[in-house]
Amino acid sequence: MSKGQVAGSDPIAIEVEEGKSYFWCACGKSKNQPFCDGSHKDTEFNPLKWTADKSGKKFFCACKQSNNAPFCDGSHKELSLD
Repeated sequence: MSKGQVAGSDPIAIEVEEGKSYFWCACGKSKNQPFCDGSHKDTEFNPLKWTADKSGKKFFCACKQSNNAPFCDGSHKELSLD
């Protein structure tokens, strides 16, 4: 599967709650970044479900190029977003 379109150039910090499921936008089209709003309809993409094992701050990928989805792995540093 290909990677989604770039939705941002920096990770998005989110306070997550233990036991809660989050649906990360993989296509990059959501207006509710970093989470899915259904904009992937009629594309090859589906949201990635992730459930928090403990509460705390997590850094979700916004560039959609991470190899550690749904989290930032620094891939945005390799993009030229000029």
